[in-house]
Amino acid sequence: MPKTSSDVQRLTLNGPTMGTRWSALVDTDDAAQAAGLQKALADAVQQVDRQMSPWLPDSALNRLNRTPAGTWLDLPPEILEVLACALEVNRRSQGAFDPGVGDLVQAWGFGPARQSPDAAAIRRAAQAASAPAHETLELDVAAGRAIKHAPIQLDLCGIAKGYAVDRMAQVLRQYGLDHALLALDGELRALNSQAQGQPWAVAVEYPQDGRRATHSVVELDNLSIATSGDYRHFLQLGEVRVAHTMDGRRRAPVRNDIASVTVLAPDCMRADAWATALLVSGNDGMALAQSLGIEALWLLRRDNRLTTVGLGRFSEAVTDPKQAE
Repeated sequence: MPKTSSDVQRLTLNGPTMGTRWSALVDTDDAAQAAGLQKALADAVQQVDRQMSPWLPDSALNRLNRTPAGTWLDLPPEILEVLACALEVNRRSQGAFDPGVGDLVQAWGFGPARQSPDAAAIRRAAQAASAPAHETLELDVAAGRAIKHAPIQLDLCGIAKGYAVDRMAQVLRQYGLDHALLALDGELRALNSQAQGQPWAVAVEYPQDGRRATHSVVELDNLSIATSGDYRHFLQLGEVRVAHTMDGRRRAPVRNDIASVTVLAPDCMRADAWATALLVSGNDGMALAQSLGIEALWLLRRDNRLTTVGLGRFSEAVTDPKQAE
């Protein structure tokens, strides 16, 4: 039942993590929870970062990457949960979402190893024979361990932020709170509606580097949203824009006319992963999303204009032609 305005206070909490910031808008009738909640949320996202960051040498992800093929490695339950989802989406997307592109990410200068592309490393990564990640990595979740059946360098940047948002949602439920909007970079999750009953209004960003503007607005009620695009993190090599997202099937950076893909899902981890998968899939992603019942919005660069294609709740989305000029 919606609460009256006199019952509710809105907490605005945030902090640094993963090279960006997390944030939480929380409706509560007990503002005294703020200090404890701030720490608990910060601890939750930092735990994800400590386990899944490619930038931290001792992260569980990097320990798994250093472990030789054929050797079982004990892992925390959180990263095993994320790896299981990553392998599921890898299989269902026919390789478009690929957690096994860590060598490509590093070679192109988007990881901690180097700040610019390395031609020799790019050639090695491009020529490396690789089986699908879901066939290469085996998880024994019950025993808390994983094994690689062939060399593979894993990267979870296309899913870990979404999972961190889900962990924030778990924290709020532990505090008995169920009206909040949680965010980390382009990944957001609404816990139910606002306390007074209205949905949370979330902007889909106009996909242009150097410009922060709203393309459209989505209303969320107990739903997650994530966007993947080529306009935030990229390299400019002459007239060619090299996106930071890698296509493991081509063993190269993604290259198509998709500026961004926004996905709705019950949990943010899957919204994050599927947004990446549909960005990599190109035009084939529309049929894939339709077959799986995924609600998604594509912003496409075609004929020097921005074209919009939507499925599900996005099917009536309209692009302002003035913005696309």
